[in-house]
Parts: sequence; structure tokens; C-alpha cells
Amino acid sequence: MKSILIMVIVAIFGLISCGRQTEETRPIRKDVTETVFASGTLEAEGTYSLTARAEGYISDLSFQENDLIQKGQTLAVIDNQQNLINARSGRVLYDIAQANTSPDAPQLVQAKNAMEQAKKQMEYNLTQVDRYKKLLEANSISRADYEKTELQYQSARTEYENARQNYAQLKRQAEQQLVINRSQKDINATLSGYNQIRAVKAGRVLKKLKQAGDFVAQGEVIALIGEARSMYARVNVDEGSIGKIKVGQPAVIGLNINKQKTYRGEVAEILPTFEEATQSFVCKIYFKDSLDFNIAGTQLQVNIIVDTTKNALLIPRKYLGYDNEVRIKGEDKPRKIETKLVSSEWVQVLSGMDENAVLITENGQ
Repeated sequence: MKSILIMVIVAIFGLISCGRQTEETRPIRKDVTETVFASGTLEAEGTYSLTARAEGYISDLSFQENDLIQKGQTLAVIDNQQNLINARSGRVLYDIAQANTSPDAPQLVQAKNAMEQAKKQMEYNLTQVDRYKKLLEANSISRADYEKTELQYQSARTEYENARQNYAQLKRQAEQQLVINRSQKDINATLSGYNQIRAVKAGRVLKKLKQAGDFVAQGEVIALIGEARSMYARVNVDEGSIGKIKVGQPAVIGLNINKQKTYRGEVAEILPTFEEATQSFVCKIYFKDSLDFNIAGTQLQVNIIVDTTKNALLIPRKYLGYDNEVRIKGEDKPRKIETKLVSSEWVQVLSGMDENAVLITENGQ
């Protein structure tokens, strides 16, 4: 039994030994391009939201998706009667306030007449004071009669001053009320204008979010509008790769609708934001080639070229062992090398060997 067991072990070891085949290869020289992969969507430059500035039902909606629109063009009308009523009442109150500031306004006419009457009385009393003073100097009247006349003048002058101030105050209050009503009229007219939704700038309707008859709240988006002929790729780059991205780097863009076709692009901007939802940074890539498909929201993929090495030294990936070690034919111990790029098929070698080295590896291990 013991000899049979030994023979079985030897047979198994022999099968294992026969299954291990040593392979050899030499490094090669080749140009290497390092890229960063990113995915994203096709976006229109200058995209903005057409937003309702008043609440109510949409009574008219005069656009469709993909329509070209002009700046200031009325695109929708909201039925908000309160704004219209406030605008009308604001105009009426302003007209009344304006009439109250005119010279023939009843309240001002009454106050002015009272002021003029008080002035005449004051002037009459002043004349009496002058006359009685001369009579006093001629000893024709007593001092008590003179002082009584002078007291009447002082009282008339006070009455006039009060009437004058009252007229000035009424005029000032009327003018202040006119300013208030003019401001309110302008505000109500502006709010009434919010019932008409106009395009902020020219562009193309990218997406229509509401229909005629829908109720909208203030601030609710009705449509998305962007520039008609300016599209870019908005892509997400992960945290580990964003440090390699620079403005001006070339890129190869492929739309998901036609993966056989690619477009040349260039990194135009790295946005100073980090998206928590995707855990990535956002980059804008402009197209260098003419784009023959320009529907916003189209999914796309991008390879950003971050580095190119001419005549790089490469070895097959399977010849690289643990801790960047390789086995060289004729050497008893593995040799450690310095690498740069490691893909699923190839490894770029920076130092530790040259193209004359013969690498060995064993399959079936």
C-alpha cells in the first residue's frame, strides 16, 4: 500500500509539472497615449430656464420644442387676474394723487385762500399799528390803545404763519402721496407684465415642460432654452483622475447614439464644483469637429488625452508580478522595475530593464 501511495504522489506531481509551461518575450518600443475616460451629456451653451414669475393657469403657450426664438419674444401668457386688477387700481389712485397736487385741487385752493386772507388781515393790522404809532406820538391816543392795536397785529401775523405752514404741509403731503402712488403704479404694472413670459435671450427651445391649461406656481420652470448652434460635452471626471485634466487637452468624443463615429474636442473649462450625487468633478469640452446631431441631453463618452510618450518601453501585463517584479531569463531572483502606466494588456516600464532583456513567465500556476 505504501509503494502505491508514493507512485500516486509522483504521478500527480508529474502531471502538475507537465502543466507548467514557461513562456518568453522581449520588451517592445511603441508610442503610448494616456487617456482619462469620462461620461456625460450633450448640452447647449447658455442654457437657462424659462420661469413663471406669477402664478395662475397658462392661457396661451406659443412655442414647441426645437423652435428658434428671439430675445423679448412672448412665449406664454398666465391668467392672473389679481395682477391685472392691481394694475388698474394703481393707475386710478395715481391719477387721483396727481390731481391733488395741481394748483386747483380743492384742498389746496381752500388752504391757499385761508393763507391769503390771513395775510391781508396781517397787512391791515400792520397799517393800523403804523397809524396808531403816529397818533401816540402826537398824544392823540393813549398807550393802551396803541398796545391793543399792536397785539392785534401780532395775532394776525401768527394766524398768517400758521395758514402758510398749513398750505405748505398740504402741498408737501400731496406731492409725497403722488410719489407713493407713482411707485405703486409702476410696481403693479411690472407685476401685471409678469403675466406675459418673454424670452430672456435668443436661442432654441430644448425642452417644453408645461402645456396650455396647466397651473404654474411662481418660480416654476416652463421650458429650457439654450443657444441654437453652440453645443458642448458636459462630462464627469472622478476624483482620482481630475488632477490630470488641464484646459486645452485634446479629447475624443463619441455619442451613444452612434458609437462608430467620433469627434475631436478640447477641454475648455474645469468647473469649480464637486457633485456630491456623482462624486465627481465637472468639465466642459468643446467640439473641434462639426456636430451633426445637436439634441441636448444625449448621452456621450469621452477619452481625454492627458499624456503622450514617444518610443515607450512596454511589456505584456502578464509578465509583471507582485510588487512590480519581473523574472529575467538567466537570473535566479525576480528583478524589481519602475512602471508608469499599467493597463489590462500592457505595462510601461520607466527603469529597471531595457529592450534586450528576455522575460519569462509560467502558465498553469
